[in-house]
Amino acid sequence: MSKKNGIDAHSRRAFLRSAATLGAAAWAGGAFAQDALVDIINAPRRGVWDDQFDAQASRTALAVSSNTPIFSMDTIYNTQTAIGQYQRIVSAGGWPEVNPSQRLELGVSDPAVRALRQHLMASGDLEQSAGMSDNFDSYVDGAVKRFQARHGLPPDGVLGEYSLKALNISANVRLQQLNTNLVRLQSMSGDLGMRHVVVNIPAALIEAVENGRVVQRHTAIVGRLSRPTHIINSKIYEVILNPYWTAPRSIVEKDIVPLMRKDPEYLKKNAIRLIDGQGNEVSPETIDWNADKAPNLTFRQDPGKINAMASTKINFHNPNNEYMHDTPSQGLFNKLARFESSGCVRVQNVRDLTTWLLKETPGWSRQQIEATIRSGQNNPIKLSVEVPVYFKYITAWAAKDGVVQFRDDIYQMDGEQELALQTTTGIEPVTDGLDGGVAQ
Repeated sequence: MSKKNGIDAHSRRAFLRSAATLGAAAWAGGAFAQDALVDIINAPRRGVWDDQFDAQASRTALAVSSNTPIFSMDTIYNTQTAIGQYQRIVSAGGWPEVNPSQRLELGVSDPAVRALRQHLMASGDLEQSAGMSDNFDSYVDGAVKRFQARHGLPPDGVLGEYSLKALNISANVRLQQLNTNLVRLQSMSGDLGMRHVVVNIPAALIEAVENGRVVQRHTAIVGRLSRPTHIINSKIYEVILNPYWTAPRSIVEKDIVPLMRKDPEYLKKNAIRLIDGQGNEVSPETIDWNADKAPNLTFRQDPGKINAMASTKINFHNPNNEYMHDTPSQGLFNKLARFESSGCVRVQNVRDLTTWLLKETPGWSRQQIEATIRSGQNNPIKLSVEVPVYFKYITAWAAKDGVVQFRDDIYQMDGEQELALQTTTGIEPVTDGLDGGVAQ
């Protein structure tokens, strides 16, 4: 049996032939299309269910997590299989829209729950044995949580605005999204390095990969729509503990100077020093803050807890002055839409990633890293072995056990308007003003 890129080509072709047969037959009438949809619901390889289904959110989250890297042959194979499944769903007429008269959640009874059940069965989130009724019971609750987790939404079981928008994207649009992203996945099927880092921009998620397995995942904050994070292939060459931060000219003019006019102690309160062209510190009291132009000086923030980079900056080669870093605003990681930076990537639990990056650099154990951060002293560290890093744009893929994942097309690169920014429609997040600039 021939295989292409490690994938069983024969079974793939057989799957597509069966999908084509269903597609032709579906035109014969609505009754057959409904039968075909039932067949799809009962089809194998739709994501493994526990024998004893548990609707608890913790179990649901585990069901869609995996230590398989997003860039792997398994992901490509599973995504190809998902495409075959979605072709069958589309050929059978897709899934119904859900238009409730009230917010759907556990305990609610509404005629729209029937359409919700049918949708969740077709998408593989609800077993057919759950049956049809108007009641939003524990089975539907668990299925909605699973659906939400697959779409990067908080798995609370409540069919709110964002969950409903994701739910009502048509099967055909989802199929096209999978096809678009399969090409992106296949473009990354080569040797990425034994140890490497992947930043999936639409998912706002970071993977640290070693020996073909994900050893760490980190929630991230990436560039907002007007200042997107760039797609790059590069190498991490340096970690800076207790970095300085140098404010870009735009922030000096638009933010810092007006703040100094209101509060002459602003620079002191925020540990920002003025440095002239010869490297000498200049006293803020000698500056006319009401002048038409901002002073031609460097505004440099000292290392520390209030520093824009907080404890850590991670440098990689790129022409965009982008980097990965810690942040003093840890609460931002809890937000639903984490597209708020000026292009740089903020990393939750960055010290775990730093420890992993430096594990092949002698003298930098976790204890030494923590001690250095506590000292407050600026310390650039060159990695003994540079680690490849890939900033990529993947909005649809199938991971462990064929579970299909979707994310918002935040930068509108997938070609379908309804995929863009479902969770932040009409919202342009406001930057905290401390992202970008030069960290040293």
